[in-house]
Amino acid sequence: MNIRFVKFIFWALLITGCYTSVITNTWKSKSIKPKKFEKILVIALVKQKDRSLRESMENHLVGDLVEKGITAISSLKEYGPKSFEALSENEVIQKLDNSGIDAVITIVLLDKEKEKYYVPGRVYYSPYTIYHRRFWGYYTTMYDRIYEPGYYSENTNYFWESNFFDAKTKELIYSVQTKSFNPNSSNALANEYGKLICNDLFKKDILK
Repeated sequence: MNIRFVKFIFWALLITGCYTSVITNTWKSKSIKPKKFEKILVIALVKQKDRSLRESMENHLVGDLVEKGITAISSLKEYGPKSFEALSENEVIQKLDNSGIDAVITIVLLDKEKEKYYVPGRVYYSPYTIYHRRFWGYYTTMYDRIYEPGYYSENTNYFWESNFFDAKTKELIYSVQTKSFNPNSSNALANEYGKLICNDLFKKDILK
């Protein structure tokens, strides 16, 4: 696909206020084959003040996995907000084993940034045939389009990383980084992110 066209689509999404999450990088262990895990723990790592965001991210990914026939649970619901705080590695492994968990998916908010961009006034040609027969209808329609002033707006971008660990071998078997553009709410962000990651786990043959 032409890179200029990709950039055009990207900016069009920003300017129109739409948002989308896209995968920017993925990694998969070469030794891994699709496997049926018994119980997957989803744990999101975000700042404490973003409790609602953490809850949404965990719940949506859990829900999407369950819809695919995978048994998954939220760390927040299973262990509370502090989860594994102050525990040693052996204590964490024992805790997971006691809960029957054999895989862990982490959701980490790597960065959150805000950026301003300028939306120019609409100065472009687009034929409005319905108005062509009447001068005033055509004139007033095009006048509004041509002389609409530009303005500044702000986007919020979220950069995420999710890692999939086999709790039995303690090995990382899959990693994915994403960027979310200008989400309307934490729930909307979590909803799209969950579907994106869940689908990619099956597409990359991590889960079956």
